Amino acid sequence: MASLFVSDLHLEVRAPWAVDVFVALLRGAARDAESLYILGDLFEAWVGDDQLDTAASLELHVAEELAKLTASGVPCYVMHGNRDFLLGQRFMTTTGATLLPDPVVANLAGIPTLLTHGDLLCTDDHAYQELRSTVRSVAWQRRFLRLPRSVREQLATQARAGSRAHMERVPATIMDVNEPAVRAAFRATETRRMIHGHTHRPAQHEHDVDGAPATRIVLDAWYERGSYLQVDGATAESIALPGG
Repeated sequence: MASLFVSDLHLEVRAPWAVDVFVALLRGAARDAESLYILGDLFEAWVGDDQLDTAASLELHVAEELAKLTASGVPCYVMHGNRDFLLGQRFMTTTGATLLPDPVVANLAGIPTLLTHGDLLCTDDHAYQELRSTVRSVAWQRRFLRLPRSVREQLATQARAGSRAHMERVPATIMDVNEPAVRAAFRATETRRMIHGHTHRPAQHEHDVDGAPATRIVLDAWYERGSYLQVDGATAESIALPGG
């Protein structure tokens, strides 16, 4: 059986088509999978698990559909992204999903595979890495989550605007992965296959790590269409989803 991988869905109310496509995946191909991996940025923004308190919300709908998948016997693994790093234990309990550390090595049909959201590899973007270090700290998150939800949502909106401005100022190459960082990650984990998202540049890259070949697969973002990576042993295939 194959494992399915998605990332950077950026689900939000302004893109209902993406929610519909994701739900169709959960009710369809994912039911026949060995497992589903969500490697970050499932949501465009997540300001706390109290987003599940709103009845009939997009967030609750997605959580309920994920719960149906895990209840059917298909395990779901979720990794934090740069937009939804505040997904917490309540979300995991509600969905039945397992939160993965970033990075982590998964054994896929006997092949050790390094999984990461991908932003840790973008080491040339020093401003982003400094911000990431701040917002991932326990102290910062504790203070943020004490704020009223309306304030958290306003701050998240401001942060996304700041991110867009940063992307316009910084050369695209700065926001891509750093080649030495990629090789270092392969060495540190003694793996030869990596799957990640974040950069929104879907491709399969071949690297030379100390004379040995290593493969890095980049997942697609769901801005115009949905897709998933199907991994069955040594075979990895990107599959486009209808809709969008």
